Amino acid sequence: MMKKKKKVVAAVATLALLAFGLTGCGGGGGTASNRLIFASGGTSGTYYPVAGAIAQVWGNNIEGLTVDVQATGASAENLKLLNSGDAEIAIVQNDVMFYANTATESFANAEPNEGFLTLGTVYPEVCQLVVDANAGIETVADLKGKAVSIGAFGSGVESNAKQILAAAGLSTDDIKVANLDFAESANAIKDKTIVAAFVTAGAPTTAVTELSTTNDIKVLSLDQETIDNLCATYSYYTPYTIAADVYGAEEDTNTIAVKATIAVKADLDEELVYNLTAALFENLDAVAQAHDKGKEMSVEGAVQGVSVPLHPGAAKYYEEKGLTVQ
Repeated sequence: MMKKKKKVVAAVATLALLAFGLTGCGGGGGTASNRLIFASGGTSGTYYPVAGAIAQVWGNNIEGLTVDVQATGASAENLKLLNSGDAEIAIVQNDVMFYANTATESFANAEPNEGFLTLGTVYPEVCQLVVDANAGIETVADLKGKAVSIGAFGSGVESNAKQILAAAGLSTDDIKVANLDFAESANAIKDKTIVAAFVTAGAPTTAVTELSTTNDIKVLSLDQETIDNLCATYSYYTPYTIAADVYGAEEDTNTIAVKATIAVKADLDEELVYNLTAALFENLDAVAQAHDKGKEMSVEGAVQGVSVPLHPGAAKYYEEKGLTVQ
């Protein structure tokens, strides 16, 4: 138990953005051949500033390169931009990459998108099952018959929720489904209209933190067998432990995570992708100075949770570092 406590945005965020000092060095303004578009997310989310921090590192360490960070609708839109050639780099969830690449889940009615490959995974987005601490829910199976938010309709959260339920022998037919976003889920738990909600986001998640100040809640641990089965079945999951102090819990929470991932156009020059990979993972201290998510990045973690094959340029870098690549 926790203690109480639409299109692409019209303007392109260029390297002139003061927030990140994104002025490329060693080559000036760039040309068509050395200017890249980096599709990120909404300006109020995490992807946009993280992309800005990474773009700053690339601009400062790859001579003549200019990277324009573009605000977008995030993962699904970013993959379309890569496929159409309207962006060369994007930050996306690795599970959404897999769905788009294989035309499954929310992409089931589309053609497989093979226009992108992986540069590397960068930080975890944690699958959190938030429950009313007084509802008697100790396992996923205990959700049977209960009112549960499984995320917004068609979202990656919804897919995560269905897969976790299935691992416990349940389906959405066994629960009272609510399709709510994070803020709506928190309010619904607060109002007692649901007893649990699936949330996939970096931890701590603001909506969960705020809810913990008004309600007795907990983030449910998954048993080790369920974690192992999910990670073995789906290439995009990795085990993850939420430290007790993240939400003021009495003990650590064991769960799974998807990975925020840097994707690149499949036909992007191999040497360029090698240089992008090297510059990023050899300057993580600079990324961390610009954004806290940089502290969660590592070259070893970059090859974990890869759901779509690595670009040959990235694979070459990781192999030189003695890492096993897919």
